[in-house]
Amino acid sequence: MELPNFEGFSVDLAGKVAVVLGASAEGGTGWAVAEALARNGAKVFVGARSFAPLRVLAARIGGAALACDAGDEAQVAALAAKALEHNGKIDIAVNAAGLPVMGMIADLQQAQLDAAVRVNLFGNFYFVKHMAAGIGQNGSIVLVSSMSATHPVLPHAAYAAAKAGTNCLVQYAALEYGARNIRVNAILPGAIKSDMSREAFAIPGFEEAYAREVPLGRIGYPEDFANAVLFLAGPSYVTGLNLQVNGGAQLTRMPYPDELPGGTRAYGSGKVLGDR
Repeated sequence: MELPNFEGFSVDLAGKVAVVLGASAEGGTGWAVAEALARNGAKVFVGARSFAPLRVLAARIGGAALACDAGDEAQVAALAAKALEHNGKIDIAVNAAGLPVMGMIADLQQAQLDAAVRVNLFGNFYFVKHMAAGIGQNGSIVLVSSMSATHPVLPHAAYAAAKAGTNCLVQYAALEYGARNIRVNAILPGAIKSDMSREAFAIPGFEEAYAREVPLGRIGYPEDFANAVLFLAGPSYVTGLNLQVNGGAQLTRMPYPDELPGGTRAYGSGKVLGDR
């Protein structure tokens, strides 16, 4: 199937300032979001735990970077403050950071549960709180959630439950910040074919098992999700939305472990839905 022209989607973001957290993986969703925002005219400030690749991205898009752990409120607050100091304002904030905590419920330990909620739920609370404060009035916050929060995919229980909490947060935040014209939304990607998932998708038959459940007939690419962010970051009349961005896969289901080459081992790699 011929892939779409991802760069064909555009929105005028000239004069806008954006912050993207979780953008240090080249070929990942956060990286693609940052590039798309910059390509459409925004000044972009990027953050992630891994600073070396982040600097490469910032240089490439003419932006700035700061090391930031999404699960540490003080660091998220510092990211908002530095972005505000550097560019004078914040109009758009996108959190693409995520931690793929995998395991069956019977095997999960407290440390794993703590890690899952710290980054995948609490991190989004911190992000909304401090980015909304930085925006002040008139802006857009987009969180990257996961289809696994609505369509079970073993063994993602801890990760998916935290993302389900994020989906709830979106609705409350939309109500709280609506009076300030700050729109708060989330996108729910399905399987992502990115550089970090290449090992899983290199297994013969793996991609086909996922693609069979997608009405549009193919797996999602980082640019697909970047385009969804562009829509929500632009002048859209949308808030409180948890947008399924997966080629229609929300109408079907995730493949079961016994339908995948490698079975549970491949399913639990964290390289398909968890790592972006």
